[in-house]
Amino acid sequence: MAKAVCFKCGSQKHGALLNCPSCQAMPRDNQEVTLSLALSEPLSNASELEKYSTAIRNSGRPAVPGAVLAAAAEALSDPQLRELLAERRAASSSPLGAASHQEPKRVNAAAPTIQHQRHVYRLQSSALHRSPFAVLGATIRDDRRAIVELAENKSLELDHDECQRARSELTNTRTRLLTEIAWLPGVSPRRATECLRLLSSDALAVRDETNLPTLAKANLWSSALSAVSVDHDDSDLTEFIVDFAFLVDELDADEVLRDINEDRQVSGFPIIQSIEHIESALGERRKCYREAIKDCLDKFPPARLVNLMTELVDTTTYSGEESAPSLVDDLVDSYETETRVVLQSELENINALVGKVRAVAGRGESTVNSNIDELIAVARNWDKIAQPIQLSAKARGTTHAASFETARVLRDLAIDLFNDNGLLEQSKRLTELSQELFAELPEFAEHLERDAEALSNLALQKAQAEADHAQWERDIRYEVDVGAVFKETLKISSAGVSWKGKNYPLDAITRVRWGGVSHSVNGIPTGTNFTVAFGDRNSEAVVHIKRKETYQTFVDKLWRAVGVRLISEMLQTLKAGRSLSFGRATVFDDKIQLERHRFLGANEPVIRTWSQVQIWNADGSFFVGDKDDKKVYVGLSYIDVANTHLLEQIIRMKFKKAGSRLSDLIA
Repeated sequence: MAKAVCFKCGSQKHGALLNCPSCQAMPRDNQEVTLSLALSEPLSNASELEKYSTAIRNSGRPAVPGAVLAAAAEALSDPQLRELLAERRAASSSPLGAASHQEPKRVNAAAPTIQHQRHVYRLQSSALHRSPFAVLGATIRDDRRAIVELAENKSLELDHDECQRARSELTNTRTRLLTEIAWLPGVSPRRATECLRLLSSDALAVRDETNLPTLAKANLWSSALSAVSVDHDDSDLTEFIVDFAFLVDELDADEVLRDINEDRQVSGFPIIQSIEHIESALGERRKCYREAIKDCLDKFPPARLVNLMTELVDTTTYSGEESAPSLVDDLVDSYETETRVVLQSELENINALVGKVRAVAGRGESTVNSNIDELIAVARNWDKIAQPIQLSAKARGTTHAASFETARVLRDLAIDLFNDNGLLEQSKRLTELSQELFAELPEFAEHLERDAEALSNLALQKAQAEADHAQWERDIRYEVDVGAVFKETLKISSAGVSWKGKNYPLDAITRVRWGGVSHSVNGIPTGTNFTVAFGDRNSEAVVHIKRKETYQTFVDKLWRAVGVRLISEMLQTLKAGRSLSFGRATVFDDKIQLERHRFLGANEPVIRTWSQVQIWNADGSFFVGDKDDKKVYVGLSYIDVANTHLLEQIIRMKFKKAGSRLSDLIA
């Protein structure tokens, strides 16, 4: 079986008229059959098939020479081939055939295939109907004398001046080329008449016409666009414009020059010598095509027009990843010009709402959220209009300046909401919005990705901190009755420490102390009295506890509740250059003031660095003394001197870490 290439997806297959194993597409109408035959052996060899396959995969359009298409069309006239084609069409239309053939929609492969009922549009007038050729009833192969005669005859039934203008455009060598290029060059007079008649009776049916030169087909399709009305299906119209744009990209100046000169050899007009004249005329013709699409889209309400433009650009650029046909680029440039005022106005609204969000950022999340909701709605509307421009700019490797500015404004707000107000969730919302709206800005997407990652980590940290805090609240919660006869409730929680009707908030507690004194009679232990004290700057509560288990449990809860905070605050105080007093000791960041004990007379204050001292415990006290002088020391009672336990913890941690200062622990 002959090797072939699928006309839809470019995959290799066997047999031009069989279903593609990759996309299940099968040629149905004459145009698809002709193209499929051209994309198969023996009309194309292996290397040509490979080239066609690559072209279809990249742009959806293979550049098949006209001679090959003509040979394929001639082969299509074979009765046996037509009979085989009819059988395959019948099989594909049966329930079994329909089930086995599910062809993906070309405009949007991700969308479900929808069957559209094609409207019949009749055109009374179009660019082709207004051509001097159509006005006079002339053919592109009529000579100068025939054109003059037709003009004279038509003057009897049409406006004389109009007929003379038509005659002049067809006989003047300076104007004739533009008229020829706007007509159906390379098409026989009989076929041209049939095409014009079809355009009048069923305009969109010209899309199915095959075996026409590219320029002639483009001119027919351009005129057919004027027949589209607002009730036309959006997907079908998008597909039509996409096909039209790719068709225009296939225009070849050499092919047009050949077709026009072949017609001129028959009509007797001078042949065109320079390809530059053709290229210049085609440039003007492309402008007409752009205006034809623009006029067609302008019939639709603004919202539908934006959707059509977005789908058109998204499809032709493969979501901004590949270059679009030049006709689409021209159309987007025109769209950008016409929407510039609207986008600027919406950007001003966005800036105003950003200022409003900043103004209320400190008033609470509910107020901020309502304003952010409004900002997000306006930003989405802005992006909806700008989306075709963004996709086109991405495909061209450029940046839409207005989109970049809008993205910057929203990103700055997201950063400031977190940095200045700690509004993490609101910052995340704006960052996620920017990632969604401005994915077409590669140079900005990297910043947004880093922002999103940082905010995500912060959100995890916040969640972990909240979980840790909840666990901390559970860990410190404790309530117990203290006393043998007259009991009082000792209670600790995140709300504070309560004793005898007074509550000390945890953040207000500045001092803690605790310890136990063992008693005995005649050397026989009689028990231990435990004391725990806590207080703020103004007062202190002292709790005497008999039960060791109660004492140990409460001290553990108290340490977790306030001990870590107090140690941190003490270190910050020392780091700031201030000192702390503990009984008869004065503690500095890099040294401590001790006492030299004298047998007679007052003790003498002595300063020692941390490298010069040692520590030990004895008789319910914490001692700090000179390593070399046993008379230089200070003793701090655990029970009587506030925060002695905390100071001991700090010094012990300091001795385990290099450095000359206590505050090195938090450096």
